[in-house]
Amino acid sequence: MAGFSDIIGHEKIIEHLQRAAASDKVSHAYIFNGPDRSGKMMLAEAFAMTLQCESGGSAPCMECHSCRQALSKNQPDIIYLTHEKPATISVDEIRKQINNDITIKPYSSPRKVYIIDEAEKMNPQAQNALLKTIEEPPAYAVILLLTTNADAFLPTILSRCITLDLKAVEDDKIRSYLMQKLQVPDYKAEVCTAFAQGNVGKAIQLAGNEDFNELKHSALQLVKRIHEIELYEMMDAVRKISEYKLTINDYFDILMIWYRDVLLFKATADVNCLIFKDEVYEIKKSASTSSYGGIETILQGLEKAKQRLNANVNFDLVMELLLLTMKEN
Repeated sequence: MAGFSDIIGHEKIIEHLQRAAASDKVSHAYIFNGPDRSGKMMLAEAFAMTLQCESGGSAPCMECHSCRQALSKNQPDIIYLTHEKPATISVDEIRKQINNDITIKPYSSPRKVYIIDEAEKMNPQAQNALLKTIEEPPAYAVILLLTTNADAFLPTILSRCITLDLKAVEDDKIRSYLMQKLQVPDYKAEVCTAFAQGNVGKAIQLAGNEDFNELKHSALQLVKRIHEIELYEMMDAVRKISEYKLTINDYFDILMIWYRDVLLFKATADVNCLIFKDEVYEIKKSASTSSYGGIETILQGLEKAKQRLNANVNFDLVMELLLLTMKEN
């Protein structure tokens, strides 16, 4: 658990939450909407700590009894919903952990703050059960819904909550954090930052993940040999992705950064603007043998492949189409 000062980016959301706490104009329900590892939990926990802090300021003091309890996740009036099934939050879990508990007054704090992570996993019955509480909450209750997809909520829930959309954090802030705080070398910080696409948590995870280096190596070996190898060899290489603790979308993102580098070098001949600066020889070679239209077709093919896999289209079919597109262009 951390305070607002430890959060990279999201200044407007922090300002909104601090102003609400300082003026005591706190809503009874908030939605923190953003991708995985984008900072939703850090923001929610910093806000919860602030609301319960004995100093009563716009940020947690980190020293009072309540803050110390919160830092060790033992603050009795900051309640985290737990759910047994990975894919679903059931109506019983909402009733037992929220609806039945919320009627009991705070144990030692001015408020009771409920943090529901992965809230998009609430089934319709669970959402309807929560709606009853959100419609008529006790004055001391604050419910924080953390989600990767606010569109999964019922319109009636959306209309009764303040939605805070987490925006991408500027690359410069992420890069300097990785280099200064985590001592990541500049070339690696560059790749992790570009790959994370504004997601601080993802950048931090990648910087410390040896599997990412293996995945990057595997993806770049594929693009460098794309015209020499047979389709079945390419399919075998792609199937091995599951050996790394990253996803096929991460693999696609590496390929996209590569082809964007090729496109950028072809257009500008500027080595300094490349992400894969250490691959400049191969990027020059690829840029000289590819057309603008061909590179654009590959980038579009990667986007389509992502969408098709998200829509549960057959994996082998999607990959075959993509690899053929890459080979032909």
